[in-house]
Amino acid sequence: MKESQNIEFKESWRDEYIKWICGFANASGGKLYIGINDKGEVSGVPDSKKLLEEIPNKV
Repeated sequence: MKESQNIEFKESWRDEYIKWICGFANASGGKLYIGINDKGEVSGVPDSKKLLEEIPNKV
């Protein structure tokens, strides 16, 4: 899998990525993968369970 107009990789979460989510929502959709570097390699996410609870509340 490679990055494209509808796919974006980020190694860690930052609240500024909410703009990416809004951009996908206003366009034709897309996927934001957190814990994957720009080469498509898995880097992992510390405390992923907490992050999965926080992101929907922030969006």
